[in-house]
Amino acid sequence: MLDTLTNGFRDVRLKLQGQARITEDDISEAVRAIRVSLLEADVDYQVANGFLSRVTEKALGEIVQVKAKTKSREPVKVTPGDHFVRICNEELCQLMGPVDAELEYSNKGPTAVMMVGLQGSGKTTTTGKLARFLKEVKGKKPMLVAADTYRPAAVEQLMVLGRQLDIPVFSLKGLSPPDLCEMAMTQAASVGRDVVILDTAGRLAIDDEMMAELDAIHARTQPRNVLFVCDAMIGQDAVRTARSFHERLSLSGFVLTKLDGDARGGAALSIKEVTGVPIKFIGMGEELDRLEEFRPEGVASRILGMGDVVGLMKDFEEVVDAEKAEADAEKMLKGDFNFDDFLEQMRTIQKMGPLQEVFEKMPMVGDMLPKGTKFDDRELVRIEAICNSMTRTERRNPDVIGDGRIQRIARGSGRTRKDVKELLERFKMARVMMKEMGKATGLLGRVPGLRQAQGLARLRRQGLNINPAMLQGLQEMAGGQNLGALGLGAGAGSGKRSVDLAKKKAQRKKARKARKKNRRR
Repeated sequence: MLDTLTNGFRDVRLKLQGQARITEDDISEAVRAIRVSLLEADVDYQVANGFLSRVTEKALGEIVQVKAKTKSREPVKVTPGDHFVRICNEELCQLMGPVDAELEYSNKGPTAVMMVGLQGSGKTTTTGKLARFLKEVKGKKPMLVAADTYRPAAVEQLMVLGRQLDIPVFSLKGLSPPDLCEMAMTQAASVGRDVVILDTAGRLAIDDEMMAELDAIHARTQPRNVLFVCDAMIGQDAVRTARSFHERLSLSGFVLTKLDGDARGGAALSIKEVTGVPIKFIGMGEELDRLEEFRPEGVASRILGMGDVVGLMKDFEEVVDAEKAEADAEKMLKGDFNFDDFLEQMRTIQKMGPLQEVFEKMPMVGDMLPKGTKFDDRELVRIEAICNSMTRTERRNPDVIGDGRIQRIARGSGRTRKDVKELLERFKMARVMMKEMGKATGLLGRVPGLRQAQGLARLRRQGLNINPAMLQGLQEMAGGQNLGALGLGAGAGSGKRSVDLAKKKAQRKKARKARKKNRRR
């Protein structure tokens, strides 16, 4: 999500990090780098210039306090670079906000929500996602209306979504979309449905005949909400089209889709500034639960490479019991867990969404991983297959697993001996790492992400040697990327460097033994 923006801001943040003073030249250079990042991400040119002007003005005109007091009254040193990042964060939030994710509801009768947009923007899927959100989160009783009578599969697609969600779908053949929508409102009132979501056909803003049809639907249903479903992948074109729709229909909000499939996502930064209409939801992936209320501060934080703890915790709270999670976390941070616990944690992560999104929300992970690192969700399936092939005794006490058991587990899971051995090594490494993370104390130790960083730093200081095969397994889990930059090896370098150091150490030990043997002679 928004990789182009994130990489640009991250480079600037890391360059300014730790500097005691930032000159006007430093700020000019940082602003130039951010400008390139914004334009490459397809952000509107005027929006980019306005954003950078405000950032520059604040950065040059602000007196930097190098010490700040916390609630514990302990002074914390901050740098001018930290202030520059804070200014960028504030301006990004201002650019995309203020937040207004709530829909308007009618005081009497059903509320109409009209979904409009271009062809192929994901309106029908988003209609299903919104219906699920209103039912599961807001406690509403929605009804779907198949008003896209032009695309052959649109009606059937909405019917399938309705069956999956157990939500009624209104559709009648032979009626024009305006007649169909008006009749749906009457039907919804008679059966006690309080929200009617109208899935209209995709169209171009220059198509006067199709736009006139939207005018007719709007006039006959009087929707309280007109949501423009915007494909983030088409960049500035989406913004221009949205402006045309807004002039005609007076949009009440946007739903940004396909943010997970676009490294640019410039529409997310441009569309609110250009149209003045708030972004209400963002959609990622095809799953019906992948719709989130838009939070400018969360997106801004992720763009700056600082994760989104609030968003991560919301995902976490949706899939786990809080008390059990706390007990499990305490157990794992003592290094006291087995393959049953490990498997349960893996399944929890799977419920939270794609691995890539989960890791993007974790603070500091962007700095710890090489650029372009991609996580492979299929690796979780492979790990689960191996764990399921173990006996109850083996899962509860992994230390009993020897060569004979490895061979049997490999056959049962359809994997190789190497796969099983690597998983065992990664599991043992995870136990050591979690135990080290649990030793983190103080305020930073309670901040998600920083505890992990402290644990890794402690492992490096102790010179923990990690088997190269284990490092290779981690690389595979991340989609084949080089994870040597994590500093997991004794030399905090690549797996090859760890192997070279081990060889040199063995050679030196052999030479010492030879010298002692010669002296005895």
